[in-house]
Amino acid sequence: MTVSMLGPPSTAPAPTFAHLVRLSDDTGLFEHARHGVVRRGHGYCTDDVARGLVVTAREPEPSATVTGLTERYLGFLTHAQAADGTFHNRLGYDRRWRDEPGLGDWWGRAIWGLGTAAARSPAPWVREEARTAFALGAARRSPAPRAMAFAGLGAAEVLRADPGDPVAGALLSDAARAVVGGAPPYPLMGVDWFWPDDRLTYANAALAEVVIAAGRYDGDASLLATGLRMLGWLRDLQTRDGRLSVVPVAGWRRGGPRPRYDQQPIEVAALADACVTAAGATGDPSWEVTLRRCVGWFLGENDAGAPMWDPETGGGFDGLTAAGPNLNQGAESTLAFVATLQHARRWS
Repeated sequence: MTVSMLGPPSTAPAPTFAHLVRLSDDTGLFEHARHGVVRRGHGYCTDDVARGLVVTAREPEPSATVTGLTERYLGFLTHAQAADGTFHNRLGYDRRWRDEPGLGDWWGRAIWGLGTAAARSPAPWVREEARTAFALGAARRSPAPRAMAFAGLGAAEVLRADPGDPVAGALLSDAARAVVGGAPPYPLMGVDWFWPDDRLTYANAALAEVVIAAGRYDGDASLLATGLRMLGWLRDLQTRDGRLSVVPVAGWRRGGPRPRYDQQPIEVAALADACVTAAGATGDPSWEVTLRRCVGWFLGENDAGAPMWDPETGGGFDGLTAAGPNLNQGAESTLAFVATLQHARRWS
């Protein structure tokens, strides 16, 4: 299936939550599936439940089914949160935690999910409960720049609803500076490699997005320009012959050979989110072009020319390999697909 990049992908389906429902139970969201069948033995993780809360909470007119998912995911995250604001990540199918609470990526994504629910849920009680859990977790800081970036995106959501929130404002500013390394001039950001690390890994565009959001919120023109340049560099790097070709799961180190596969849906969804933030900050229509390419990647405008979702189940495929899609439909990939389709409403 080929999708024209001259306008909105006319074949883009509406976001479907069918597979997300299939992956969920009364506790939370299962992490893995074999094709479309849930693998319950692998249990749940805060990382994916938090991603789920971002997607369901930002649905503009949620159905009763989607509202139920939001409530379930919020309940999971508040259960995962310790009294000091940290979070467990892995819960077994036996409902026992497999780890101690910490400040890894899952903490950052939990703060992102809670911030989104606090800002966007139509239910006052959900907003209140999410805001309470957000404030507790947002008082912490992670040593990991990516975890800080995810948390900062949650802070940016809270600031959309309450621009004067001091906890969210401090977290967003700290997150951006954790990414870029303090004040300018920023390390490693040269002409040929405009990135604050010497390796691209996963959800890369989220780092640029939080810098853009902080620069806009703080009124810091230099920080905003840096975030936009980071995102533009990443966009150009991942565009090949008018389509997306994102950095695969193995990553890419500066100066080394760039692998082509296994491309992950999370990279495309992160780029889509960041382009929406950049478009809002600048009004530049070029970000809309990249957003269309993100939607197109899922619909078949990719290096394999293969759709990256299953129309029968509504699930997103787990990766793009040299042989085509990995047909497993886990939570992360399905959420990436749904999240990207949510942005396609901009053209309807």
